[in-house]
Order: sequence, then structure tokens, then C-alpha cells
Amino acid sequence: MDMNQYLEVFIEESREHLQNVNDQLMRFEKNTDDLGYVNEIFRSAHTLKGMSATMGFDDLAQLTHKMENVLDAVRNHQLDVHTEVLDALFESVDALEIIVQSISEGGDGQLDVKLLVQKLQRIVAEEPVAQHAASSIEYDELVETLLSQTVDQGFNAFEITVQLERTCLLKAARAYMVFDVLEQAGDVIKSAPTVQDIEQEKFESSFIVILVTNESHEKLQASIMEVSEVESVKIAAVPVKKETEMEELVSPEVAAAIQEVTVSAPSKSPVEEKRQPSNNKTIRVNIDRLDSLMNLFEELVIDRGRLEQISKELNNSELDETVERMSRISGDLQTIILNMRMVPVETVFNRFPRMVRQLSKDLGKQIELQIVGADTELDRTVIDEIGDPLVHLLRNAVDHGIEMPQARLENGKNEKGTIRLKAYHSGNHVFIDLEDDGAGINREKVLQKALDRGIIDGKTAETLTDKQVYELIFASGFSTAEQISDVSGRGVGLDVVKNTIESLGGSVTIDSSEGYGSRFSIQLPLTLSIISALLVQMSEERYALPLSSIIETAIVQPKEVMHVHGQKVIDFRGAIIPLIDLKELFTVPNSVQGDHYSVVIVKKGEKTAGLIVDSFIGQQEIVLKSLGHYLPGVFAISGATILGDGQVALIIDCNALIK
Repeated sequence: MDMNQYLEVFIEESREHLQNVNDQLMRFEKNTDDLGYVNEIFRSAHTLKGMSATMGFDDLAQLTHKMENVLDAVRNHQLDVHTEVLDALFESVDALEIIVQSISEGGDGQLDVKLLVQKLQRIVAEEPVAQHAASSIEYDELVETLLSQTVDQGFNAFEITVQLERTCLLKAARAYMVFDVLEQAGDVIKSAPTVQDIEQEKFESSFIVILVTNESHEKLQASIMEVSEVESVKIAAVPVKKETEMEELVSPEVAAAIQEVTVSAPSKSPVEEKRQPSNNKTIRVNIDRLDSLMNLFEELVIDRGRLEQISKELNNSELDETVERMSRISGDLQTIILNMRMVPVETVFNRFPRMVRQLSKDLGKQIELQIVGADTELDRTVIDEIGDPLVHLLRNAVDHGIEMPQARLENGKNEKGTIRLKAYHSGNHVFIDLEDDGAGINREKVLQKALDRGIIDGKTAETLTDKQVYELIFASGFSTAEQISDVSGRGVGLDVVKNTIESLGGSVTIDSSEGYGSRFSIQLPLTLSIISALLVQMSEERYALPLSSIIETAIVQPKEVMHVHGQKVIDFRGAIIPLIDLKELFTVPNSVQGDHYSVVIVKKGEKTAGLIVDSFIGQQEIVLKSLGHYLPGVFAISGATILGDGQVALIIDCNALIK
């Protein structure tokens, strides 16, 4: 069988099971008395083992199998839960994630897990957990009476001993396949161990079944041996007393029970007779298909704009109505497609509890991570990009924010620090707040480091507000760590956070209170593919400005423009803001200054600026297209869009214009 066709599903489901194991382990660590978490972990581990063995990834299956032994000992109260047990399980999950990642990247899924396997074996001391040996099977009065009746009716009664290979990892699955073969041949009267114990793999490597059948000894043996990983099959006829001999021995209770039992052709199981209809209303769709659907819809949006423009030019009422209806329908379709691409931020947040646990352990701190709003949804493109910035912010909070337990106690705080990660919607944006109750930002320490590194001079330092000082930590190479460690100190991190968030059309701000904690707030657009923009005219060229960056538009008279150090500025609502003439910046040809300035007021975090254009065209939804490899790194241009008349308008990156 070609397993490659199932590889993608295997990888996706493996990641889901590993994430579930991670989540349940974190919960179990906080409440080791609740074995419900262990059962949930065991189910995921058992499923993962089965899938891995089927796909041929032996290291994955072997390690998961050893994890199962530990989990089974815990849930059967044969093993006390302590730090060593939890650490070993967490290490095992890390190794499993590495193997699955290797498989997803085209690797062979091999990893040296011998040390981990030995550690897990030491924990359970290699003692079999609730194993049942299939050395014999007891024949009670009811079984003997049933066998006597069936033999008198011409059936064969066999005692079948099935021995599985010692290396078999999927004992329950192989046993199920054997039972399936037997049930097609006749009726299973009894088994040792019981069917329930066999389903839970509570047997060593063999089991015994009593079968009543019309099939011959040879045919049965051949059918069972066709099942994979069956080492041997022993079939012996059951010595049965004749019915006349049994009548004298049967008690009234057994006789009554026998009347309820009839032996016939193999009957369908209750599951086969009545299969419940599936209530699952979700399907797995390859993300490439969604991307293709989005690309096609983007072309439709461009053509929609073209039709709207033609409709206005022709001024035909019937055409206007048709175009208006098509615009409404395509608008609804746009909403559906964008919602299909939405992914809960939970997919990113899920990996953070483990990371914070490990970091706090390495640093000797006690930290609790609280996650709020994990079901908040973002476009997949944005989700793919925000993981690394959030990792940097979390590591920063753990290392620089939360104090050591002793220091917290001396300051009258709980020795356990708290980091709160919260996501929520507001308008067309998603906000992600990262808040800690740590030491906060030391203004003087940040200023001194900035002066030492030449980021600012002494004169500038005296005029900075608290918020402006806090933003200095986003400068490249800036770090307040006294020593370089695995966690921080190299000055790489927060500048990456700021650059990545701004490249997504978002912003990041800081609030801090020394001694009480800090809050980093990230603002992100819901989607990056189709955005609302203001179209502006400059000479014969048209440009687009994302509405998310615009505060308002204004008409400014030349007499209102002032000059400060050679820079044009205006008084905007009591604040002096700089003016940037886009025609000069982009060297627009044939530009003529009118009798007034058309100004677009834009923002970048707490900073604002005015962009001078010739005129405003209006608001429109546009499709963001990359400039490709031919025009990389063009200053202040984030992409382009195709307008309704087929012309190309460049999209201005307002963040690049404000320093």
C-alpha cells in the first residue's frame, strides 16, 4: 500500500494529538489527583502510536509505546507522580514533535530515542502493567452446555491459542483483526483474557478464544495466519460431553439461560446493524486550495471595480442595478472567503505554556501564564507571522519582567509571577496584549543604556517622555541584560518584533509602571489580502493609502504652513506635525502646486504626519499585490493594486514615512 497519500493527514493529526498531550500534561501538572487528564493523554498517545506504526515510523511508535507504559502505571495507581515523571513525559513530547517536524520536512522520521526510552523504562522499572497471561481458559457450566448443544447440531468447537510477535506494537489492533476473522467464520463463545482486557492491551502477547464454527481446522488456521504480526496459531478440538449426559448436570438457572441463546450463522454486531449518522460538519481542506480560491476572488474584485466604473460612465439604469446586485453578492462571497481563511490565535498560543514552563524552570522563577481570548480569529497570513514576535515578547517578560521569587517576596508580592496573554477584536483590528506583574521598565536604566550605545544624545534624553523612553527598547541591538544567556542579552528580539508587526500593517505600544509591571499591546489588521484604502491623485498618477493608517483628511491653506529647521509643519489640533510632500518624495512628473494643500493625516503608533497630495479620489476596497522579485525593497511602497480601469496604483507604506 502506498502510504504517501496519507502522509499529509498523518502529519496534521499527529500535531493535533501532540498538542493535546502537551495541553493535558500542563493541566495534569497543576492537579495530579485528576486522572481524567491521564486518560486523555493516554488516548492521544495510543492513537499516535497506532498511526506511527501503520505509517512505518518505528522511532515514533516505540517512544509513544514507552510513554503509554508510564501513563498506564499512573492511571492504575502503580506509579506516584513526581517531577521526574512529568519531566520525562515532557521530554518525550519534545522528541515526538522533532520527529513529526522532520517527517513534515521530507525526512525519514528517525531520531535516536534510546536515552529517553531507557529513562521511561527506569521509571516503570520495566514491570508489566496489569498484564494477563493466556495460559488456560476456564469452562463454566454455561459454556459447556452451549458447546454440547452446538456439537449435537453439527458444529465444530475449537479452542484457539493465538501468539503475536513479541515486537508487535499494536497488540489490540492485531487482536481485533483476529477476532474479525473468527467472527466471520462462526461465533466466539469466550476468550481469555476478556474482550475488554484485550481491547485495552492488558495481555502479554497471546490470547485464547473458544469458537463454534462450520469451518475446518486447516481453513481457520490459514485465515488467522494471514493477519500481520501473528507468530503462531494452535487449534485444538474442545472435548464436549453429549447433550444427554449434560441434561443431568444442568441447573435450572443455566437451562433458562440456554433457552435465550441460539447458535446460528455469524450475526452482525450492533454497530454494523445500526450505524449512527455522523454529526461532523467539518472537512479538512488543503491550504493551497484556499489560497487559489482567494487569488481567483481577488481577480473578481478587480473586475468588479472595473464594472462599477463602466456603469458610472454609461449611466445605464439596468446596468447600474445589475452591477449593484453583483457587488452585493460578491461582497457576501468576500466575507465568506475571508472567514474561511480565519484561524484562531489558539494555534499560536498553544505552544506558549510549555515554553514559559521550561524558561521559568531554567531561570529558577515561578510563573503562571494566563491565556484569554484564544478563540479570537485572524487571517492565516497574519497568524503565520506573529508567532516569532510573541515568542520574543514572552521571553522578554520571563527574563526581564518577572523577578526572582525572593525579590518578589521582599517587595510584598506573591512569589509566583503572572503573565497574561489576551487577544480580542476591536473594529477591523485584533489586539494582543501581553501583561506581566513584574518589575516594570526602569526609565533611568533604559536611558543610560541608550546613551552608552549612542542611540540618543544627552540633550534629547532630557526631553523624552516615559513612552518615548520605553520605545527605545525597540532599537536594534538594545539590551539591558547584564549577561548574555540562552534567553536574552544579545540585543536581538524586540527590534524584530516592531519590524515584523509594522510590516503586517500593525503597531506595538508599551505601558509600564516601575515596580508593578508592563503591558505590550499589539494591534493587527484582520486580513492582509483585501484592504480598504483611500485613493489619491498626484498629477496623472494614482496612489492608495491603507485606511488603517489614516486619522483624517484636511484642506490646508499655504499660509497655515510653517517651517521648522527646513521642514514644513502644521498646527494640527494643537500638535505640531511634519508635512511630507509625496510628489517630491516620489518625483512625480508635471506636478503643479494648487492654491491649497490636500493633506492626509496618518499615524504610526503615537506619532503622526501629514502627507500632501493633489486630490482625494475616494475610498475603495483594493487587492494587495506584491511587487515581486523585480522591485525588492522600494522605499515607502508596500505593494500595488489594479484599479477598475486597468491602471496600476502603488500602495504607500505610511509606517516607512514616519520616523
